[in-house]
Amino acid sequence: MSISPEIEQRIAALQQKYEAMGQDMASYLDGLLYADFLTYWDYIHLDTLLSLQSPKTPFPDEEIFIIYHQITELYFKLSLHECKQIAAHPSLTAEFFTARLKRINRYFEALTHSFEIMVDGMEKEQFLKFRMSLLPASGFQSGQYRMIEIHATDFINLVAKDKREELATASIAEQFEYIYWKFGATELSTGKKTLTLKQFEKKYAKTFIDLAQSNATNNFNNLYNQFKAARQATPELERELRNLDVHVNINWPLSHYKSAVRYLHREPEEIKATGGTNWQKYLPPRFQKRIFYPRLWSADEIGNWGKAWVETALGIV
Repeated sequence: MSISPEIEQRIAALQQKYEAMGQDMASYLDGLLYADFLTYWDYIHLDTLLSLQSPKTPFPDEEIFIIYHQITELYFKLSLHECKQIAAHPSLTAEFFTARLKRINRYFEALTHSFEIMVDGMEKEQFLKFRMSLLPASGFQSGQYRMIEIHATDFINLVAKDKREELATASIAEQFEYIYWKFGATELSTGKKTLTLKQFEKKYAKTFIDLAQSNATNNFNNLYNQFKAARQATPELERELRNLDVHVNINWPLSHYKSAVRYLHREPEEIKATGGTNWQKYLPPRFQKRIFYPRLWSADEIGNWGKAWVETALGIV
C-alpha cells in the first residue's frame, strides 16, 4: 500500500519533533499501534463521575440536591477558568476580555435558570427532613464562588458596606476580617461565628487573601479602569461587566433567596438554614449593596439595587 504525500509530510514532521527531544519516534509509533481507541466514557471518566453521589438519608430527592450542587461547582470551575485567562493574559485586549466575560455570563445564566429546576424538582417535606443530616454544611461554603468574586472586583468592594470607607486604605488581610459574607454566617441569637463559618475560614482564608493580593492590579474592575483611562474600554465590554454584576450580585443570590422563602419560610418564625446562616439579611442585594463596578451604574440604579428583581419575582419590596 502506497503512502500519500500528506502522510509522508506528517511522518517527517513527527521525526523532526522527536529528534529535537532526543526521542525514538518508532517507540512512540509502537505505542500508538498497540493503544486502544479512546471512548467517550473513559475520556470524561463517566463511571467515576456518576459514582460521586453519596446521599446521607433514604429520601430520593436528596440525590437531586447533591447532583445540582455538583453541577454548580463545575460551572464555577468553568467561570474560574475564564477568570484566570483574563488575569494571566500577557497583553490583554478589550476583545479578549469581553469574549471571556461573555462566557462567564453564559455560565451564570445557565446556573440561574437551572436553579429553578432544582427547586421545583424537590418535595418540600423531603428537603426539610434530609437537610437536617447535612449540618453544619452549607452552600455558603463554596470557595470557588468566593474566588470568582475576588477575581471580579477590587477587594474593598467585597467588604461590608458600612466598613468600606473606613477600610479603604487598609491591607487585604485587614479588609478580609470585614468581608461581607462573614456577617451572613453568624448565630441568629448571639451574633457569634457559626461552625459553618469557622470551618470555611480554616480551609480557605489564606487562599482568599493570597488571591486578593495577587489580583490587586488585575481583577476585572481594576483592568476595566485601566482600559477606561487608556480610552480602550468599549461599550460591549462595559455591557458584559454590567451583566456580570447583575448575574453574580442580583440574580444568583436572589434565586437562593426565593428558594429559601419557599423552603424555610414558616409562620410565625423562619426555619434556620443548615449552617445557621442569617439568610434573610445575607441574601437580598438591597441589604448588601455589593456592586463590582460602581462607576458603570447611576446613583439611582445603585440606590435601587436588586429592587426590580424582588418586586417582579417575589412580589415584595
